[in-house]
Amino acid sequence: SHHQLPSHPSRTLLDLPASMEIVTRLINDTVEFYKWSLTIADKRVEKWPLMDSPLPTLAISSSYLLFLWLGPKYMQNREPFQLRKTLIVYNFSMVILNFFIFKELFLAARAAKYSYICQTVDYSDDPNEVRIAAALWWYFVSKGVEYLDTVFFILRKKFNQVSFLHVYHHCTMFTLWWIGIKWVAGGQSFFGAHMNAAIHVLMYLYYGLAACGPKVQKYLWWKKYLTIIQMVQFHVTIGHTALSLYIDCPFPHWMHWALIGYAITFIILFGNFYYQTYRRQPRREGSAKHAKAISNGISNGVLAASNGMAGKTEEKPAVVENGRRKRKGRAKRD
Repeated sequence: SHHQLPSHPSRTLLDLPASMEIVTRLINDTVEFYKWSLTIADKRVEKWPLMDSPLPTLAISSSYLLFLWLGPKYMQNREPFQLRKTLIVYNFSMVILNFFIFKELFLAARAAKYSYICQTVDYSDDPNEVRIAAALWWYFVSKGVEYLDTVFFILRKKFNQVSFLHVYHHCTMFTLWWIGIKWVAGGQSFFGAHMNAAIHVLMYLYYGLAACGPKVQKYLWWKKYLTIIQMVQFHVTIGHTALSLYIDCPFPHWMHWALIGYAITFIILFGNFYYQTYRRQPRREGSAKHAKAISNGISNGVLAASNGMAGKTEEKPAVVENGRRKRKGRAKRD
């Protein structure tokens, strides 16, 4: 037994360098792969703001997640902010920004004779191609600006609306679109951004009008249809991407597969959201509450989830909240 004692520590010492070696090799391989990937990155966007390195984008997304954790703690014992004028200005500014992105992508794609079925990326300095790349860059930036959706929810103490779907959507869209702009700022990338920007025009228009107060809210009967349009969008994305794979469109295949997987996660989360909001709720709550919900425009916008493919979500409890917190007209105004 005396001779056996050293065997355990020596085996551990041998294992430790081996496992460290594996970790080191993995890190080195990742760094090498990233260096190689930079050689095929889009040279046109290299010097554009946020595009030189992924670090600024990751820092913004990390700050967002940090605010998600600290924001509710800060607001816990404070009165919610009203932010009515801020919300009106913010939402209508987003209408203008998304309309600009949609217009630029639509006009430049037509001028460049883009195909809606299969379009490869042209990395040349052709003015139309640069215009498309610039519009896609603005689309990426808009996803960073949309982090404010969540900030406003937390400052207004609408914690129930900061659901998993809401956070997942906001965080992944901004972070993943950095990859899109860095390597494929054109070609097939224009299709989804073009469609999403158009939907965002309608969506932020809805939120802007809803922020104007109860006088305007009673005319906002079309919220439910915005949610349906969102759902259609994900199915169209999958269909378009699957067709590209089927006809072997010369666009990075791994991006196509990743996009299909990503769209499926939204269909599942959105489908659940739609069911909870429109299907299950009327049966669960009393008819009086349901009537109140409808008169309130089912609170301030079931399209909640959609705020950018999935934005301001989980409105279901907000109905009840709006019913409860009518003092000072706050709930309705929000």
